Amino acid sequence: MSADVLIIGGGLHGLSAALQAARRGAAVQLVERHFLGRHASGATAAGVRTLGRDGAELPLSLEAARDWHDMEGLVGDDCGFVACGQLQVAEDELSLTKIEMRIKRLQAMGHFHEQMVGPDEIRSLLPGISAHCLGGAWVSSDGSADPHRTIRAFRDAAIRAGVDIIEECLVTALTRSATGWRAETSRGVFEAEIVVNAAGAWADHVSHLAGDPLQHEIRTSMMVVTERSASRIKPVVGSFGKKLSLKQTSQGTFLIGGGSQGKLAADRQSATVDVVALAASMQAAVRVFPELEGVRIVRTWVGMEAMTSDHRPVIGFSQQVEGLIHVFGFSGHGFQLVPSVGRVVADLICQGHTNHDLDAFCVSRVSIERVAA
Repeated sequence: MSADVLIIGGGLHGLSAALQAARRGAAVQLVERHFLGRHASGATAAGVRTLGRDGAELPLSLEAARDWHDMEGLVGDDCGFVACGQLQVAEDELSLTKIEMRIKRLQAMGHFHEQMVGPDEIRSLLPGISAHCLGGAWVSSDGSADPHRTIRAFRDAAIRAGVDIIEECLVTALTRSATGWRAETSRGVFEAEIVVNAAGAWADHVSHLAGDPLQHEIRTSMMVVTERSASRIKPVVGSFGKKLSLKQTSQGTFLIGGGSQGKLAADRQSATVDVVALAASMQAAVRVFPELEGVRIVRTWVGMEAMTSDHRPVIGFSQQVEGLIHVFGFSGHGFQLVPSVGRVVADLICQGHTNHDLDAFCVSRVSIERVAA
């Protein structure tokens, strides 16, 4: 089985790159060790957020924001995206000052998507918010989407574009020759000129197989969904400096996350819920929105994804091995970036370069040789 490019990893970033490269004429095969969206992509809260972005990510985030408002044009489905707005609350004076400073820096750079809101405004945006909340930052065009609908839409669009998707396909060996790559898998041998490592929590394993050993941690973010309730919350709500993401779905359930971590298994192949850490997340949500007190939890789960030390993703060509592209390490905030990062990786596949500045995401940051030095 041969192609121009073999993408390893069937999460949303792998699917987006596959789709956009195929539309430019590349012959693309994508292999996934489990099933599409099994881990981070299917376990996310699906926030579509430009709010509070790392400055290095902001160009990609702002580009992706335009895609989310026309997602049907990209994949033929709106992916359940609703521009309900995102609100970052300041629970104390120091947080309020830091938010204000950030917004002033953004405005000095010519970015006006974030707006400062005071106590009266946040109570208009979120009736029932706790009295101790002083204000915050607001982006009206941000929102959230349906992760599973998004996975299906990107999968179906990729298939229509000619991408060959093989699930339950574990890569066991990667060999580089003068003519390209040979990948041995549980479903046979694949050959390609370029390999894209989009393997998420297992990207370090793939990088070792490819001869470019990289290092990352595994993030095991937990999520909670509650029983249904009357509609009370319209925006997605976070708290500055706190591990909180809170929204109410169209079905009336509350979805609560924000980065509390589960327990990673010793073999790094699975994770379980940490009840103590989960309780802290619930307390943070109730502190900001007291009406959640007494609402019953229906289900909890854990997602697994790669996390870098600076929480910025790795995007770009290997500096050690020819024909190898890495795209992983989104550290809990990669969902919104899916359209723009896929476009960048398609640039690298089809053109060998991109107009985006990828210095902040360079592979050398996470090379084992550099870390050891």
